[in-house]
Parts: sequence; structure tokens; C-alpha cells
Amino acid sequence: MQCHYCSDEADIAVERGGVKVGLCQTHFRERLDELQDQGWLDDLKSELEMDRFD
Repeated sequence: MQCHYCSDEADIAVERGGVKVGLCQTHFRERLDELQDQGWLDDLKSELEMDRFD
């Protein structure tokens, strides 16, 4: 599978709702950095920590 953003081979692929998207390592890290900057990863971490105690 090819990266969604460039012509490199995808290192990771995610499927949701029948749509599969692949990312190379560089673009995967860039997307993670964007999510971190937006606070999304902190929100997810908080949700996961709360689920641990339920």
C-alpha cells in the first residue's frame, strides 16, 4: 500500500468504515505531531486513564 500523502510505501495502515488509509513513517509522525499540538492526544490519554478505573 502507498502512503496517502506521497509515493512512498506505507508503514502503517488504518481502516475505518471500509476506508483504508496508509501512511509512511514521516507522514505518520507529522500527523501525530499535529494531533499533539491540537491537544487531541492529551484528551485521548485522559479518556484511556478514566476507562482503566471503570
